[in-house]
Amino acid sequence: MRRDEYQMRSLTIGDLPLMRAIEEASFSTPWPGNAYESELTTNRLARYVGAWRRGKLLGFGGIWLMMDEAHVTTIAVVPALRGEGLGTALMLELLQEARRGDARVATLDVRVSNVSAQRLYARLGFSEAGRRVRYYEETGEDAIIMTTAELHDPQQQARESLARAATDADEPLPNQEAFDVLAR
Repeated sequence: MRRDEYQMRSLTIGDLPLMRAIEEASFSTPWPGNAYESELTTNRLARYVGAWRRGKLLGFGGIWLMMDEAHVTTIAVVPALRGEGLGTALMLELLQEARRGDARVATLDVRVSNVSAQRLYARLGFSEAGRRVRYYEETGEDAIIMTTAELHDPQQQARESLARAATDADEPLPNQEAFDVLAR
């Protein structure tokens, strides 16, 4: 989906029902009903953005800005629209939001079994930094902790620019080798 076909904007409490619908369609164990309400109304560390087209929420993502770190808390896309580049676009928007919040790096947790997400995150400059053993209670699955290079590092920004250019043009992301060249 070309970037000019949707808009990004911050989410508000009025968007909560739409967020919940995407959350429930996306995760086997969605956050409790009041979690996003708290995130949107009282958590001063939280920032949530959504991708919108003609009044419909297509996907959303969130971060917590803690000291000099931005932690990606969630990212979800309407199931029928997965593979259209919205997840990439949301991650790029979250990284921009992290910079606006003066974060030095971004981190996230990802299921060991979610190899496609790990590949996306690696292309965007995240690398494995550790593991949370049995992190996901419902399955006992481990989480891989991933972190970016410094967000203001020219190579990190070049990775994001390459991904943004592909996403804006509705092209697939280049292969991993193209991103690795930027890291040299």
